[in-house]
Amino acid sequence: MTFAIHGLPVSQGIAIGYVHLISHALLEVNHYHVAPRHLPDELNRLADAVASVQGELLGLKAAATSGQSHSEVGAFVDLQLMMLADPLLIDTARNLIETRRCNAEWALVQQMEHLVEQFRQIEDPYLRERQADVVQVVERLVKVLLGHPGHLPPRRRDGLGTIVVAHDLSPADTIGFRDHNIAGFVTDVGGPTSHTAIVARSLKIPAVVGLHHVRDLLEADELVIVDGTRGVIIVDPDDSIVEEYRLRRSELEIERSKLNRLRDTHATTLDGETISLLANIEGPKDLPSVKAANADGIGLYRTEFLFIGRDTLPDEEEQYEAYRAVVKALSGKTVTIRTFDVGADKALSGMNPRTEPNPALGLRAVRYSLAEPKMFMTQLRALLRASAHGKLQIMIPMLAHAQEIDQCLALIEKAKAELRAEKIKFDEGMQVGGMIEIPAAALSLGMFIRRLAFLSVGTNDLIQYTLAIDRSDEAVVHLYDPLHPAVLKLISGTIAAGARVGVPVSVCGEMAGDPDYTLLLLGMGLRSFSMHPGNILEIKQQILRADLGELAPKVQRILKMDEPARVRDAVERLGA
Repeated sequence: MTFAIHGLPVSQGIAIGYVHLISHALLEVNHYHVAPRHLPDELNRLADAVASVQGELLGLKAAATSGQSHSEVGAFVDLQLMMLADPLLIDTARNLIETRRCNAEWALVQQMEHLVEQFRQIEDPYLRERQADVVQVVERLVKVLLGHPGHLPPRRRDGLGTIVVAHDLSPADTIGFRDHNIAGFVTDVGGPTSHTAIVARSLKIPAVVGLHHVRDLLEADELVIVDGTRGVIIVDPDDSIVEEYRLRRSELEIERSKLNRLRDTHATTLDGETISLLANIEGPKDLPSVKAANADGIGLYRTEFLFIGRDTLPDEEEQYEAYRAVVKALSGKTVTIRTFDVGADKALSGMNPRTEPNPALGLRAVRYSLAEPKMFMTQLRALLRASAHGKLQIMIPMLAHAQEIDQCLALIEKAKAELRAEKIKFDEGMQVGGMIEIPAAALSLGMFIRRLAFLSVGTNDLIQYTLAIDRSDEAVVHLYDPLHPAVLKLISGTIAAGARVGVPVSVCGEMAGDPDYTLLLLGMGLRSFSMHPGNILEIKQQILRADLGELAPKVQRILKMDEPARVRDAVERLGA
């Protein structure tokens, strides 16, 4: 019987294929005592499992960097390799084996649960979902210890692909599946920033997540259609439905191939306005995808990925090399680097995690930086040194108060003075900007405009704080609405305020890379978009078809509406 299941669309496209169920039998392991004379053998079992998984991950990393996969996958494998080497996981498990005389599987799972609980306290949705790395590393170890290695789906002979259905998937899993005609991903859990979502988008594989108990509703080898654009799974479709979706898939593939022709075309509207299309990155590993899209520069370099998933903090030299590599590779294009955006609830090496009643409203981003001035100064010195190699500018996240800007600017001047005294080169004219991602900032822009050279709207946090919605919480994710009238007023007000005084404003949140909102943002006056490199060509296509003279008055009428349903209808009609 044909039926449909609805979830969260996280990677566009249409896949038709047969279900391959991935077991999630991890974490119910037996607990048994080990006799003292057998403890060395148990420790050796753990060591052998670590070596085996390390070899497996190194092999997957080699596959990820072979040119067949995108950089995000290799980066996630690197992160899991670091976790595999982290004493907090392996050494603590060894200690549990020795002190509690327990089996290795149980020790690993106990420590995993402790670490996962720490991750759950993190406010940032991307960082919070990195708890999946811990779980997936332990799952690999447990499978080796139990003698149950994972298996891959066989290739099909009828031309249809395989739809991988799982509770959750690791990036390493996706690499392992690469040569097995995987057509789509479907998972019980996840959101826009989950592993499955990020990797599926980078590999351009349709994916739907957040389906809760989908594994219980599907059977192995059952025919399904995955609509990654609408977030729908169609189970046991009849021939007419399959044919309809085949036709739709062909149309999408033709459109995707056409986009590649736009790589070297300037993003210019029909009435001659040139728009800047920038890339969001996590580090030098993302440079190939930036160059593939021919981005106009880097609008957001997320430096926190240098700090997480490791035992020691990066020193000044390591940070300098990571920043310099990107600045030099962009050959004179602007690189905007955001200072680290972590929360005090994230236990960085040498730091004691704080217990906060509400981490979302606690010590994070710029607040954390100012609370740890030594750590912040190390980053500022590295950034200034890297500015000598190209056009680098610094961006401060989560600003709300004038004194935060003043303190940051004072520390930057102090770092400059130190470098001058040491006769180390840097760009004396390096610009400093800030992120508008708190409603209070969007409503009091004057104090930011007077102090900063540019602004960037972080729509992800701005929407969450405006609507009091955690977009990674599946219970309320349906209330996360970029088109809420209050959100639109804050974004448009920021763009307009910058335009009045000549301060550049960009948007670097998810809205910038969503073609559904391109015309709306253009009509608000936005002239600089920053997004995942894989979205640039699709946004460029929207821009090439836009007439700003026609859009602006339509968007002004939309901004006066206060009914969300009317707003949504009007936005959908902008491209008509």
